[in-house]
Amino acid sequence: MVQLACMVMPEGPVGQVVEAAVAAEELGFSRVWVPDEGLAARECWVTLGATAAATTSVQIGTGITNAYTRHPGMTAAAVATLDEASNGRAALGIGAGGALTLTPLAIERRAPLTAMRELLVTSRALWSGEAVDHDGVTGGFRQARLGYGRQDIPIWLAGRGPKVIRLAGELADGFILSFIHKDLIGDHVAAVRDAADEHGRPHPTLCYMTILATTDRAREAARASLTFRLVDSPPAVKERVGLDPEVEAAIRRSLSAGGPAAAARFVRDDWIDAFVISGTEDECRAELDELVTRHAIDEFQVSVNDLDAAAEDLALAASIARPS
Repeated sequence: MVQLACMVMPEGPVGQVVEAAVAAEELGFSRVWVPDEGLAARECWVTLGATAAATTSVQIGTGITNAYTRHPGMTAAAVATLDEASNGRAALGIGAGGALTLTPLAIERRAPLTAMRELLVTSRALWSGEAVDHDGVTGGFRQARLGYGRQDIPIWLAGRGPKVIRLAGELADGFILSFIHKDLIGDHVAAVRDAADEHGRPHPTLCYMTILATTDRAREAARASLTFRLVDSPPAVKERVGLDPEVEAAIRRSLSAGGPAAAARFVRDDWIDAFVISGTEDECRAELDELVTRHAIDEFQVSVNDLDAAAEDLALAASIARPS
């Protein structure tokens, strides 16, 4: 049976995010991820701390953070502290950093693959008690030590480009297939596993993430969620779906001016169909089961974007992914 996880977008009060995490734990979810979206949402580490205090068994972590908005050493310290506060339930999820987070902060995404690798490697070294001396893309270390931390805190990567996928196979404990074009899932899965085989490593745990849209409300939430994900997609994906430069520029302007809701009007229906599981509950159940089985996916992660309906959406996801 596929494991269940959820990503809870902290666009509302911290209390609502915590309530969603508690509901997920009660429903048997394995993981709750809180994304680090800069000024577009509540601050992730404070929110994760509150989530740790309110839960007892579910794993919690950044789904995802980046190497730019904080010094990588401080991210490693935050994860180790969260792990201590949660009695060993923390995980670190890393991505390249997207437009929704970095653009309002005027942060340039320089050498993203190198930055991700450095955050992963230096975090593991610090958690293992090593002295780290390194000149990095987003921050350096001078014989830095952490002095606490569990050395086997799991690290997950998320991304859509071929180099990130190979990095996950080489170094990560898990890989999140986040809003991947459904026709490309098989290629992504094979690339991760091939890279792991080349480096003599166990295959990372694979988690497929999208929205289950069984209502008009959920479909419109998916439309908004795809805005920043589409503009951050690799060029080959943009070409595949027909996202031309003019529309991409319009989405970026609307994201900057009013966020995903303002940019949603540019997202076509066929784009939703390509990235989201949509239809009746039975249709969603059948499609999800087929994708999970065909690609031997370990975990399904539902994206929770409406905090007011979080408990309802989580229960629906559990009933679709784990039919009685």
